[in-house]
Amino acid sequence: MNALPDLAAEALNAAAQAARAACVPLAAAPRAQKDKALLAAAAAIRAAGPRILAANTEDLMAAENLSPAFQDRLTLTPARIEAMARGVEEVAALEDPAGRVLAEWSRPNGLRIRRVAQPIGVIGMVFESRPNVLADAGALCLKSGNAVILRGGRESVRSVSAIHAAMLAGLQAAGLPEGCIQVAPNADRAFVGAMLQAAGLIDLIIPRGGKGLVQRVQADSRVPVLAHAEGLCHTYIHAAAAPGMARAILANAKMRRTGVCGSTETLLIDAAIAPGLLPLLVADLAELGCRFLGDARARAICPELGAASEESFHTEWLDSVLNIAVVDGVAAALDHIRRFGTEHTEAIVTEDAAAAEQFLNGLASAVGMWNASTQFCDGGEFGFGAEIGIATGRMHARGPVGLEQLCTYRYQVIGTGQVRA
Repeated sequence: MNALPDLAAEALNAAAQAARAACVPLAAAPRAQKDKALLAAAAAIRAAGPRILAANTEDLMAAENLSPAFQDRLTLTPARIEAMARGVEEVAALEDPAGRVLAEWSRPNGLRIRRVAQPIGVIGMVFESRPNVLADAGALCLKSGNAVILRGGRESVRSVSAIHAAMLAGLQAAGLPEGCIQVAPNADRAFVGAMLQAAGLIDLIIPRGGKGLVQRVQADSRVPVLAHAEGLCHTYIHAAAAPGMARAILANAKMRRTGVCGSTETLLIDAAIAPGLLPLLVADLAELGCRFLGDARARAICPELGAASEESFHTEWLDSVLNIAVVDGVAAALDHIRRFGTEHTEAIVTEDAAAAEQFLNGLASAVGMWNASTQFCDGGEFGFGAEIGIATGRMHARGPVGLEQLCTYRYQVIGTGQVRA
């Protein structure tokens, strides 16, 4: 990238050069050294808990006109700080993904070939509102051997700075360069623009946030993008669902945390059981503060529901709002998901194994669930320690991005000195 004569580009150039330099000792660092950094960072996060909470309180007080869901994503609590530290420790406990032999074979020409996992290099990450993303991304990038430059939303700048200080303490304890984990010097949007133009300095951009952020990054970036999926998730309650299980799963899938990308936005319920079960589901969620928009068939059963529109079923609410549609069987549920979904996470609740297999095999989504809440779509729940986002796409569906997904590969070729005739 040619250096541009503005401060944001200069700051980005300096950060990228530091990250590129840090990649060398980081790639050579043994697992023990990286794990030492992560364990020290987790301890520093716990020790800095009061400072992180104070910074987060300042962020919350400075922010204006936040929706309840946005405020929930921004808010840190002692329990969430502990979960952040524990997540960093869980990443440390995982196997080192870099250097793994992914495949090995021999050829008739005498060559033995290995495909070996290696770090991507320098990762740039743009995220919104959730300050814990810094610890998750920093831990995953460090363990996988990647340097990372992070730019959080302006609403979380104080919280991010406090968490970053703890991550730097971990790097210092292990003798690794601070260039391994960097944050933008300020909340200037021009820094994001500079990141997107940094081809040759940044190897991969990962946006984690709302639809507008992801679309801007995809449209403007000259750097390859691993897009975080919009989370328009569905829960389908099949005719053979156990009613008690269906009620418990839906309540969790929608109302546990409405502002996360794995929250169910649309309930699909089979017409065969809707008359008896739908009123109970609506009553359960209404007691938890949920509002509803139903199609004509749902409103015929529960007249108190608001009227859903095409736009409703295309909306990722990230709030206490649930779309409801009555469908005729698995095929109709899949048709609805293909029409309105974003290929993130879908769930079926049923005791019929054949119906579950039909549903799971018919999805193009990154994650399919059977008798489980869509909010289980999470790197920590999958055993990744943390996640850097949920990746999906029309050509490939990838799901939670953890350590293995932050590696590419190279080839090692072993010969016997022969040369092709």
